[in-house]
Amino acid sequence: MKVLIAGAGIMGLATAWALIRRGHTVEVLDQGPIPNPDGSSVDQHRLIRHPYGASLGYTRMVTDAYAAWDRLWADLGEAHYAPTGSLVLEAPSSNWAFASRETLRAAGLAFREPALDDVARRFPVWLPAEPGTITLETDTGGTLFAGEIVAGLARWLTAKGARLRPLTRVRDIDPGRARVVLAGGEHVAADALLVAAGPWTNLLVPDLARHMTPSRQIVLYFDPPYDLALEWQRTPLILDKMADGSIYVVPPRRGRALKIGFHTFSKTGDPAAPRIATPDEGERLTALCRRRLRRFDEYGPARPLICFYDVTEDESFHVESLGSACLAVTGFSGHGFKFGAVLGERFAEGLTGGMAHPALAAWAAGRI
Repeated sequence: MKVLIAGAGIMGLATAWALIRRGHTVEVLDQGPIPNPDGSSVDQHRLIRHPYGASLGYTRMVTDAYAAWDRLWADLGEAHYAPTGSLVLEAPSSNWAFASRETLRAAGLAFREPALDDVARRFPVWLPAEPGTITLETDTGGTLFAGEIVAGLARWLTAKGARLRPLTRVRDIDPGRARVVLAGGEHVAADALLVAAGPWTNLLVPDLARHMTPSRQIVLYFDPPYDLALEWQRTPLILDKMADGSIYVVPPRRGRALKIGFHTFSKTGDPAAPRIATPDEGERLTALCRRRLRRFDEYGPARPLICFYDVTEDESFHVESLGSACLAVTGFSGHGFKFGAVLGERFAEGLTGGMAHPALAAWAAGRI
């Protein structure tokens, strides 16, 4: 069976990986290079963690994701991952940590609720949290080295005979015949078609605009002071959900920088626009960093990066069946990458008849 994939981000390439493993033929098209530096999947790192608020479906899916990543590491010959553990700090007026505790318990996963003075003692890079802050800690969680994963997938797929076509923009799709029309007029057909174009998906499937909104996001990279670098090596990933702003922290591992970003979405912007950060975009995030990081003024200059997410209203993943031989997948926002390998396996099943599309859509949305 030949499968055509529009989009060479983590979802497209992971699906191609799963299809090749099942003996199918794959052709992957992307409007930019592969890997595409403007894509949502190409960055130094992404987080994987079990705390997921009230979503039992996604909490359980994280465990499935770890198993799928292990299968991918075996094929790539290297694990592009570093364990860190996970720490949640949340304002007492919220309930995300409490909901996470209940879903972790329902999923049979261990967690702790450390005292604030214990958190301050063990992780001195972080300023002490205000009294009443809710804490939640797990031994699971870590950093996925996103750029290396995408590049490794592209190399593996090429070596296994997949056809990767960079700088090949899809102008239109014909879902009924699993066919696309390229910008230059060429028609490319297959037995099944996956549209996984990230924040550009609405251009190919306009009806998905009712579900997905492109969202311009800023992240900041920092180099810690020399004498704090070792402490950061012992610091877990942090989900800081305080009243003055919600941020996530990717601790530096294996020579990568410290990364901090918003845990909220702008839901504005054009993914085709220049990716140059304005001073205003980083000002609020920098202010939050100053209130969280001890000795913040001693950190190296912030290096901003603009990326785009594809976001649904409830932050769930959206799978749209465009006929028996075509799927469009979107809405992966900032939390889809961690599931890339397992989503790719399930999308491959849906494209080749191994999983009914309604069941796939429900599972991807975290409802199963």
